[in-house]
Amino acid sequence: MEYIRVSSIEDPLFAKLHNLMKEVFPPEEVLEFDLWKEPLEDPGIRVFVAVHEEEVVGVTEYRYYSDWNIAMTDFTIVGKPGHSIGRFLANKRMDDLQSLAAEQGVDLFGMFAEIYDPYRKTDHQFGGVKTMDPFVRREVLSHLGYKRLDLDYVHPSWENDGEAVEGLDLCFMSGNEETNELPGALITDFLTTYYSVLKNKPEKWIKMVDQLKGKETVALLPL
Repeated sequence: MEYIRVSSIEDPLFAKLHNLMKEVFPPEEVLEFDLWKEPLEDPGIRVFVAVHEEEVVGVTEYRYYSDWNIAMTDFTIVGKPGHSIGRFLANKRMDDLQSLAAEQGVDLFGMFAEIYDPYRKTDHQFGGVKTMDPFVRREVLSHLGYKRLDLDYVHPSWENDGEAVEGLDLCFMSGNEETNELPGALITDFLTTYYSVLKNKPEKWIKMVDQLKGKETVALLPL
């Protein structure tokens, strides 16, 4: 299996990964094909595919923020069972992030991720791909060391229609397993930067961020 970076919508691998996204994710989670041009060309956004026998069988997108020495996993797709694709992507991603942190002379502090809570919302089919079942994904993140932040989380829809996407948790995997809280300012700064590309922010998201600004720390809870 190969781990290949995709940095242009002209890359034939991009059409394959975009089709895989549409098969797996609900529409509000998938950016339109042409709107990927700038993100793919952004050196801070890292999109890699797992290629097996010339087919894209997995995808991961993530970012590294050197100012905070943190990362964000945008999404991970495991398109087929029985190939250890999830482990392959997680290991390759961490190797890449640790090398980026090493360029700053540090070890990676940690990584954010959003995850659906199927115990609150049960209508996530994800294209019928069982490897992407929300129960499975949630347990995988738990096994990797993620904890959920103690807040009522929403995020702006990637359809940029001003709607709030609910039924998720914002999680964080720390490089130190003893970390049980994060500074509220770090979370606020991260979310404000991460969603700056979306101009139509829902009122629920704005209210959530305003509440975060008033918190010194936010607890990390078991996932």
